[in-house]
Amino acid sequence: MRTDICIEDEPRNLKSAILNGLRLKCPKCGNGKLLYSYLKVKDTCDSCRQPLHCQRADDGPAYLTILVVGHIMGFALHIAWVNWRPEPWVLAVTMSTIAIVGSLILLPRMKGLIVAYQWAKRLHGF
Repeated sequence: MRTDICIEDEPRNLKSAILNGLRLKCPKCGNGKLLYSYLKVKDTCDSCRQPLHCQRADDGPAYLTILVVGHIMGFALHIAWVNWRPEPWVLAVTMSTIAIVGSLILLPRMKGLIVAYQWAKRLHGF
């Protein structure tokens, strides 16, 4: 049994935790890094020593990323096709590149959001 998990009764601010998570910072202090190696959550915060090892984001970040990028790309595809009528291969290459880059940028932030939400709501051992 892990003994480094402290049980506290003070309320946690959901808004600041989520903003810290989106910035890829510790949901508690907002100073230490939340992730290392692109998507791996650190065991503890370097700044405030908050244990972060008990998070379980699973597939949530991927689903949220697909949801957001899919909606943005749907609107972008429609606007590009209606306004400019580019060649199909140009449209495919452009939209694919934007979708891939957008997904790679958004995925760690969605992971930070889910970990911060779990921390603020004391889910999965927090």
